Amino acid sequence: MIFTTYWFLAFALIVIPVFWLIPANLGRLWFLAAACAVFHTYFAGPAGVAPIAILMATTYAAGISRRSSVILAAVVLAVLTLCFYKYSLFLIGAVVTPLSPEWGELFAREAGALLPSAPPLGVSFFVFEFVHYLLEVRRGGEPIRSPLKFILFSIFFPSLVAGPIKRYPQFLASLETGTRRFSAEDLAAGMGRIGLGFFKKILLADNLTAMIEQYQPSFGELELWGRWLVFAAIAFRILLDFSGYTDIAIGFARLLGVKLPENFNWPYLARSLQEFWQRWHISLSSWIRDYIYIPLGGSRHGVVRRVLNGLIAFALCGLWHGPAWNFVAWGVYHGVGLGIAATYHSIPGLGAGLSRVFERDPIFAHILTQAFVWFGWLLFFYPVPVALQMAKLLIGQ
Repeated sequence: MIFTTYWFLAFALIVIPVFWLIPANLGRLWFLAAACAVFHTYFAGPAGVAPIAILMATTYAAGISRRSSVILAAVVLAVLTLCFYKYSLFLIGAVVTPLSPEWGELFAREAGALLPSAPPLGVSFFVFEFVHYLLEVRRGGEPIRSPLKFILFSIFFPSLVAGPIKRYPQFLASLETGTRRFSAEDLAAGMGRIGLGFFKKILLADNLTAMIEQYQPSFGELELWGRWLVFAAIAFRILLDFSGYTDIAIGFARLLGVKLPENFNWPYLARSLQEFWQRWHISLSSWIRDYIYIPLGGSRHGVVRRVLNGLIAFALCGLWHGPAWNFVAWGVYHGVGLGIAATYHSIPGLGAGLSRVFERDPIFAHILTQAFVWFGWLLFFYPVPVALQMAKLLIGQ
């Protein structure tokens, strides 16, 4: 976790005070852009900076052009960049190797020679934000004409590694107003949010991680109550870890006068799967909705097409988290669940009865929703056979 490194803490302790000491009309934002560039270069390295710099330049130029063909070409380049760096080996293994092991081996060897040891830092977040920006400009939005503001939108250091995924109109508006003068309110809110994030991440999530690592290998040997305790630890670990990291990012941004979008809103209080995705990783789920689900047709073309669109969108959502089949399975699992949740009331007899039960007893709806979500985390964290075996052990032998 970058935010817990000594380098980052020293970086923040220097950058934030100096940022506010520089008069707004004498280069405050240029200093911030330079600091963001230093941050990105330090953690990504030259090999990680170069492809992102090329994408930034291409995206900026395409947006300024406002030509539909140029914008679409830039979108394709961004998506291909993500696929190359993050999914090349996975796609070769999933598509080419089953058809021809020899070609698969050759492609994997050639791709391995071209790929760095790890994808560029935050490449998924870069691509999603650039695609959002380009498509909104194509729809008629005003492009970012200032190179300085585009740099800050692209590599704003608090959100660089794990989001939240920014929408450029809201970010620019906050940047324009929030960075003009120091605010005691921003200081208090930022420090409080950072403290909350470190509490959730370091004191809670990391201890849950240690517990899981100790007991998960002997999961089948535990008593039933012990398995459920580890199961609950898995569910709360991801919530506290991810939301804690987001809290820290939002807090540091607030210390600079910038308000980042909220990403979590008590998702484990959701009483339906649709509500869960309105509360969980909000910036990602809304991006998937706006730029994949709705363009595919959303819910406008009947039940079958609606369910199919949801499956595609959430399979891609799962794959976004990592190049592995368990992430795809997790995405499809949620896609199927959302399809059922959206259509079950139309089932003759059963649908109306279930709707009445959920309305009369919302606690039952809450338990059912969270059980579905929590069992899904097994697919998220473990290979599919391991996840299924763990699920089986939670309901008996």
